[in-house]
Amino acid sequence: MITDRHAWSRPELETVAPGVHRLPLPLPNDALRAVNVYVLVPPDGDGELTLVDGGWAIDTSRDQLRRLLGGIGAEPGDVRRFLVTHVHRDHYSQAVALRRAHGGRVALGAGEAESLQRVRGRDTGLDAQVVALERAGAPELAATIRRWLEEAEPPPQEDFADPDEWLTDGQALDAGGRRLVVRETPGHTRGHVVFVDETPGVASMLYAGDHVLPHITPSIGFEPAATPGALSRYLTSLAAVRAEPDRLLLPAHGPVAPSVHARVDELLAHHEQRLDEIAGGVERGLTTAAEVAEALRWTRRELRLDEMEPFNRMLAVLETEAHLEVLAAQGRVRRDGESDGTTVVRNAPA
Repeated sequence: MITDRHAWSRPELETVAPGVHRLPLPLPNDALRAVNVYVLVPPDGDGELTLVDGGWAIDTSRDQLRRLLGGIGAEPGDVRRFLVTHVHRDHYSQAVALRRAHGGRVALGAGEAESLQRVRGRDTGLDAQVVALERAGAPELAATIRRWLEEAEPPPQEDFADPDEWLTDGQALDAGGRRLVVRETPGHTRGHVVFVDETPGVASMLYAGDHVLPHITPSIGFEPAATPGALSRYLTSLAAVRAEPDRLLLPAHGPVAPSVHARVDELLAHHEQRLDEIAGGVERGLTTAAEVAEALRWTRRELRLDEMEPFNRMLAVLETEAHLEVLAAQGRVRRDGESDGTTVVRNAPA
């Protein structure tokens, strides 16, 4: 039977559990299609609503949020608390915009503070990535991205104001009559958090943001305050989630899935396979992340690097570089800086 793997992005409200509803909000011109936000409604139906993630602060998203909330007899002004998994615009910016319009409180992981500061300092959010591309042996791609950034309109600074509350690991929250516990899950971004629903008497759920996605492998370290080691942090975070009891997966992109464990196992296996493939490329004499990325296949469609548009080529090269960092930490390759700033990789001595 053929199923539509994008059915989850249709503009329809889905009730996940009593008092928990999934609202897909649009991401125009984005391959992700939509971002899920989850509205938590108090058991008596008479109280403040909580939104897990906020969406992108654009008119089409705000209008769809209003329409979908109407399906449960609510409106955006009824949301008084926003619990945001990470700082990316499709998760954070609309929460801040709605706070500005209606009040309420926004909470975000404490590890996102530096990225917010950089965005407000007119960092495009990709400056570190352009430098990383140059070091990875992709100067032409870096120049293409730099030109694109110079032509792009900077993000509205007011949509990246600080939250009202910085969240920390293990913090317990009362949200919509439910008990949520914050778990720090760095990797996708340094300050990414997930929310574990530990409400007594109901099935346990994980509001996973972009940490665990059912259809795609999350990008790693894609943030203004990017630092080395993002993939190591991500793999450690995945293992920590896998060590907890299994739960219903409520992702930011894609359909609700029955098992966090099953998807985490797939993601860990994917990265192990990628590490082996990349190590094999170095053994064959490929010397930069860009060269290795060109030898790999990407996405479910098994595309070559040159068949992808520049933004996704950038993600592919940077993901390759992140895997090379892990391989170097494991002693499987050696990374050396050259005089022109390029990082060259070679087989580690036996």
